[in-house]
Amino acid sequence: MRETRTSLCRLCTAYCPIIVTVEEGRAVAVAGNPEAPLYGGYICPKARALPEQHYGPSRLTRPLRRRADGGHDPIASGQALDEIAARLGAIVDHHGPRSVAVYVGMGSVPFIASYAIAAGWLRALGSPMFFTAGSIDKPGILIALAMHGMWQAGQPPVDTADAWLFVGINPVISKSPGFPGQNPGLYLKRLVDRGAKLIAIDPRRTETAKRAHIHLQPRPGEDPTLLAGLIHVILEEKLFDEAFVTANAQGLEALRAAVAPFTPAYVAARADVPEADLIEAARVFARAGHSGVSCGTGPSFATHSTLTEYLALCLTTLCGRWARAGERLTKPNVLLPGFEARAQPWPAFQGWGFEPRLRVRGLGGCVSGLSAAALADEILLPGEGKVRALVVCGGNPMMAWPDQMKAHAALNDLDLLVTIDTEMTATAELSDYVIASKLTLETPMTTYMPESVKYYGTTRGFDQPYAAYTPAIVDPPAGHDVIEDWEFFWGLAERLGFPIPVTTYFGNGPQAEHAPVTFTLDPKGPKPTTDQLIAMAHRSSRVPLEQVKQNPNGQIFESDQRVAPRAPGNDDRLELAAAPMIDELAAVLAEDNRAIEADYPFRLLPRRLNNILNSFGRRYAQLARKPYNPAFMNPEDMAALGLAEGDAIRITSPHGEIVGIAEGEAALRPGTVSMAHGFGRNPGEEDPRGSGANTGRLMSAEVDYDPITGIPRMGALPVRIAPFMVQG
Repeated sequence: MRETRTSLCRLCTAYCPIIVTVEEGRAVAVAGNPEAPLYGGYICPKARALPEQHYGPSRLTRPLRRRADGGHDPIASGQALDEIAARLGAIVDHHGPRSVAVYVGMGSVPFIASYAIAAGWLRALGSPMFFTAGSIDKPGILIALAMHGMWQAGQPPVDTADAWLFVGINPVISKSPGFPGQNPGLYLKRLVDRGAKLIAIDPRRTETAKRAHIHLQPRPGEDPTLLAGLIHVILEEKLFDEAFVTANAQGLEALRAAVAPFTPAYVAARADVPEADLIEAARVFARAGHSGVSCGTGPSFATHSTLTEYLALCLTTLCGRWARAGERLTKPNVLLPGFEARAQPWPAFQGWGFEPRLRVRGLGGCVSGLSAAALADEILLPGEGKVRALVVCGGNPMMAWPDQMKAHAALNDLDLLVTIDTEMTATAELSDYVIASKLTLETPMTTYMPESVKYYGTTRGFDQPYAAYTPAIVDPPAGHDVIEDWEFFWGLAERLGFPIPVTTYFGNGPQAEHAPVTFTLDPKGPKPTTDQLIAMAHRSSRVPLEQVKQNPNGQIFESDQRVAPRAPGNDDRLELAAAPMIDELAAVLAEDNRAIEADYPFRLLPRRLNNILNSFGRRYAQLARKPYNPAFMNPEDMAALGLAEGDAIRITSPHGEIVGIAEGEAALRPGTVSMAHGFGRNPGEEDPRGSGANTGRLMSAEVDYDPITGIPRMGALPVRIAPFMVQG
């Protein structure tokens, strides 16, 4: 029997609505859902490959246990949980709870309770060592919001903008939550068609930059320099919203003094962009009726990521691009709790420097979480507090962490490594146990996740009160032994004898719309279903979950909620001159970003691919058009080095080297090389043409790192390039 069922793709936070063709209980085809609002029937190639992900040869359908020779054999999930619990108990007894850590990656995005239950389980165990991929990918956003403050009512809808600034972000390909991910290409087209002027800052002429009114194609790593230059022009020409700033912000004169040296002439020369274009970009942004800023992974990886995000917030505040009293509230919430939004700030707060403290580089707790870039050192460093057991939930540290050689040494040094995943990743290959998990079409879910990313950036989340629910629409393959991520932690808690406290937060620290929602999972009682967990997590939603379930295509729930005026007596302010940011801007002014160019004349840039997400998709014939990640270069650079298309090249940084495969791309600024991350294999298994190269080999976690978030330089990496000669 052949039928179609509605569902949601959950490979990234876009959560595109899909139509799944099911035949004899198996998903055989996936298409976009044209009846769903917001998305216009759009899906990307990754969604169309969902059937291959569910039934292809790389799918894990039963747990594995590592043999002494490094191979793996099947093991029943119950027995695996018995053995893992016993080993964890022994490690805690000998070394204390802190010796156990959890790392949660992007693979947890599809599941309602993975993150909160994993964190609650670890907290109940007594360990503070909880790490997430968010501490590697753009952790500066939350720190910047802590230092600047956040406007309670958010911004007007993006689709009403007259101008928009994109800093190292290409939402057409990345579906990045830094810009609405619901068919972003169509979003941009409609903006341009209605006369909005886009401004792109990117060393590559991306799909987004091609639509731009102004494209600044700078020397890599100069994003904070350019933003400081835009602010300089706006202040110098008095283009800012003086009334809004006077009423709602502080630090204007300190900011003015800090950006004074960043004149258009200085910035243009330093970043190597036309001075006239820089000035025009500032004027376009400031004179627009509504405009906003979206920052991407590129500037986050290039150091000074928090400063870049902070200056973007300052631009927004200087021009008064926040919703005003009486306007319709853009994000009144649906599955999140309702709240009263006022036209006033949540003020800045200290968002870092609290417990737990790590043992390396002076890093500690902060609103963006413990630094995963430091976790390898916490494993390798001997002494009290050494991490000896690690549970990896939906992540692939061997492909994601900076300094792959150190990551490899660390994961091999553990007494116990457990990976929960759907395929045999590079990390799973090193694991003592691999727990096979369910896939998205086999589990129910709501759009809670993409709605809640509003708390992690002002331009994130749905711009309309949209929500949807999907049930599980297929069963796992016959003969399976797969479980959901949360069931793994339930099983461990059951064996170790403690309940799991689950807490969901609705904001960034004290910038919260609603009090946390908490509940406890007690393994002594009956095991809940995933739908029951969803109901518990949504019990404070503005629109009841049962109402959301009534429309299988999803729905925009109308709301006439208006932004309330400032509360009587409130004088909270947004901060335009946070001392750490002013100091860092002075450090940017003093640094010489070109000093290393004689030895390393190129800059390596990160990039996203439309058919691959991090390390996902490389094993699927439908997606892996090339099994490797090309080293894209400007054809002029290739000609100067005597390189032809497809030549192997040696890419060397101050910290390591890899072999890439050269491919020409005229859209790249000369002097750059661009590669996707998440490729390659474990050390000793290198195959540049077969599996690509891992750019983490070129990075060090111990230099050029942010002192708060710990994120090291992962982009704008200085490298040199030479033809690769096979040693005879």
